Amino acid sequence: MIFHSLQFAFFFISVVTLYFAIPHRYRWVLLLIASYFFYMCWNWKYIILIIFSTVVHYIAGSQMSRLTDKRKRLKYLILCLCTTVGILFIFKYYNFFSNSLNGTFRALELPWSLASLNVLLPVGISFYSFQTLSYAFDVYRGDIRHEKHPGLFALYVSFFPQLVAGPIERATTLLPQFYRENEFNETRIVSGLRLMLWGLFKKIVVANRLAVYVDAVYGNFALHSGTTLMMATYMYAFQIYCDFSGYSDIAIGAARVLGYNLSQNFSRPYFSKNVTEFWRRWHISLSTWFRDYLYIPLGGNHLGYARMLFNLMVVFVVSGLWHGANWTFLVWGAIHGVYAIAAKLKVPWRDRLVERFRLAPPLLSALRMIITFHLVCLAWIYFRATSIVDANLILWRIFTLPGQLFVPALDQFVYGLFAILVVIAVDAAIESKQFVHRYLLQRRTRRWGVYIIVIIIIVLIGVFDESQFIYFQF
Repeated sequence: MIFHSLQFAFFFISVVTLYFAIPHRYRWVLLLIASYFFYMCWNWKYIILIIFSTVVHYIAGSQMSRLTDKRKRLKYLILCLCTTVGILFIFKYYNFFSNSLNGTFRALELPWSLASLNVLLPVGISFYSFQTLSYAFDVYRGDIRHEKHPGLFALYVSFFPQLVAGPIERATTLLPQFYRENEFNETRIVSGLRLMLWGLFKKIVVANRLAVYVDAVYGNFALHSGTTLMMATYMYAFQIYCDFSGYSDIAIGAARVLGYNLSQNFSRPYFSKNVTEFWRRWHISLSTWFRDYLYIPLGGNHLGYARMLFNLMVVFVVSGLWHGANWTFLVWGAIHGVYAIAAKLKVPWRDRLVERFRLAPPLLSALRMIITFHLVCLAWIYFRATSIVDANLILWRIFTLPGQLFVPALDQFVYGLFAILVVIAVDAAIESKQFVHRYLLQRRTRRWGVYIIVIIIIVLIGVFDESQFIYFQF
């Protein structure tokens, strides 16, 4: 069941109707059943993994809360880590490591080989795994108390709007909300539905339409010029942004309709003036997770300059591995690690260059955004390519083989560019923090005019297929 399907529309309307029709004390039961049903629509067998992980972390959290000595709590934290990492390794990383080792064995002409596992990757496994781990870390450190209500804890792990692709919520922010009695509030519900509509626009009109061009080019990159590959890379940058942020918007909006506030996951990342800022705006819940549970425990920036740079690289390489079991993701993470280290290094010529040209602040900001966008796009090539060899060849063709731009169908190509411009314009308006609230949303007639236009665009030029969101595979 995907967000942009009629199945989900009927499911969501039914859940919301029942939610506000029944007493507050039974609502968690409804949401838990709905969440499990929502997940089982992909593969009902894998609900066992969520339940198993929930039980282990609930029991471990209960035991840790009874102990005041951190050393005695440690064994329960290790239990949570082994359970989560073990599940991730078996279902997500085992075949990657076994194939890599088998390749090494063949290169060394050794008569060894590891068997592969014929298992499907559970949808959203990395997201709910990190959510349960954050709970275990917080209880271990004494930042929060163990959640005594097993049903509410199970709901925290499996809450359907953000179950399969985030945002990765912390127990400190989401669990207390389940105790709150939410009343039917028209303003809040309209706000949630508006955000869901915008998320659907980004997925159906932008991401799905751009995917047609990107898949055609990247799937046969050897047949295309560097100009076409560069255009496909630009389009992929917006495809993955609108695909993932579109999911986040729908998830946050759906939760808001029910009365729950999820964390902001994107904040117009392509307006970033450097890559460090990009990671403060892109997949915010994951960036902050790695900051709080990996970068800081490694020592952060408190153990010297060299150690700080090492910690940054470790975080980004692990982040790449989190995204997928492929060397391309590791390289993608390492590239961003290099960017992060470069941002920390003191490079005198950068300041001298800026001082020499004396660019006006608006021009300097625009130049920095353009440079940052292209650095991110360079890394996206490795994220999208199926292998490092393919990514290297794509880069080589972009820089050495300019040629004619591939345009399969002019109207479809124009629709894709139009959709990108709409997203940029809306993000720019929101970035200004004035236009949207003072002009578009102030009057009811203007608001409804915008809603109707968006719906018409979705109906007329949207691509209504059954494609899943890109981040479901992670």
